[in-house]
Amino acid sequence: MRQGLARGQSGLSASEWPDCDVPCYLGAVDVPPDNLADRGRMSRNNRLIELALAQDEFAAHVARAQERHGAHRVGLVMGTSTSSIDRTEEAYRDLRAGEFADRFVQPETHNPHAPGDYVAQRLGIKGPCMTVSAACASSAKVFAAAKRWLEQDWVDAVVVGGADTLCLSVIYGFHSLQLVSQEPCRPFSPDRQGISLGEAAGFVLLSTTPDPVQLLGVGESCDAYHMSSAHPEGLGARLSMQRALEGARLEYSAIDYVNLHGTGTRANDETEGRVCAELFARSPDTRFSATKGWTGHALGAAGIVEAVLSINALITGLLPGTMHTTVCEPGLSLELESISAELKTVLSNSFGFGGNNCSVIFGQS
Repeated sequence: MRQGLARGQSGLSASEWPDCDVPCYLGAVDVPPDNLADRGRMSRNNRLIELALAQDEFAAHVARAQERHGAHRVGLVMGTSTSSIDRTEEAYRDLRAGEFADRFVQPETHNPHAPGDYVAQRLGIKGPCMTVSAACASSAKVFAAAKRWLEQDWVDAVVVGGADTLCLSVIYGFHSLQLVSQEPCRPFSPDRQGISLGEAAGFVLLSTTPDPVQLLGVGESCDAYHMSSAHPEGLGARLSMQRALEGARLEYSAIDYVNLHGTGTRANDETEGRVCAELFARSPDTRFSATKGWTGHALGAAGIVEAVLSINALITGLLPGTMHTTVCEPGLSLELESISAELKTVLSNSFGFGGNNCSVIFGQS
C-alpha cells in the first residue's frame, strides 16, 4: 500500500473475477494459494489475514506485547462483514446429493466469528476475543471496543483488525442494488457512478505503553434509518464525528485531515460532503480526501484500511489524494492530488449499511 501511494498507483483493476460477468473494477489482492494440508481452513479471508500479519513484523510485535503483559492481558477485536463466505460459496457450488463434501464440514470456518477465531489461535491470544460485524463500519468500531477494554483495565494491549475478501455474494449483491461502477470509482465527483469493490486485511496494536501515535477518540452512532441508505440529513454521520471529537476533547479546528468514507455513490457522498462542509465550516485549514479510488471499498475491512492510511499520513506527512476524481462536487474542498503536509491530528470516517457509523481520531504525541 505504501509503495502504491508513493508511486501514485491505484490498486483497482478491470481484471475479471472467476465466474462473474459484472463489468466493474476491483481492488483484488494477490493472496497466496490455499494450503490443502489445512483442509480448507485457509479460506481466502484467512490467507489474506496471513498476508497482513506478515507486514511490518506485526506478529512479532504482538508476541513481544504478550511477553511484556502476559498472554491473558492481550485481547483481540476483529471486524468483518462477510467473514469466510467465499468458502461457504465454494461449499454450495460443490454440493452433492444435498450434502457437503468432507473437506467443507468446517464449523470453525462457516460462521461470522471465523476471522477472529483464526487470528486468536494464530497469535496465541488468551485474553478476550470479539468479532464486530457492523457492515462497512466493522473494522472502525473495533477501535471503540478496544479503547473501552483498555480504559476499564480488562487488558494491557489489544490487537484490532479487519478482514473481508471479494466473493460473488458481494459483487452480485452490490450490483443488484445498482451501486457498482463500471469504471474506477470517483468519490465526490459530480459524475460519479458508484463503488469499486475491494478486499483487504489489516491490523493495529493498541496498548497502554506510550507510542508516538495515539488513539485520541472514537465516536459511534446508529441512526437505523434504512437498511442500505444513509439518513438524508446525515444524522448518524454527524453524531459519530461529534462524539469522536468530544471523546478526544478537541474542537473541529484541531483536525488537520479527514479521511472521508467517500464510497463514490450518489447519495452517500452527497450526505457526507454536506455534513462535513457544515461541521468544518470554521476550520479552513482542515484537509479532506477519499481513498477508495486507491484501494476499492473493502467493506468490513474498509475501516482498518483507512485508519492505517490516516496513521501513515501522520507518520510520513504524505496525505493521499482522491484518486480518479478530477473535479469535486460543490460544497466540499477536496485534495485531488497527494500532497506533503504536516499533520498532528487526523479523523477517519466509516459509515455502513443499517446506519452503522464510526469516526476515529488519531494524533501524534
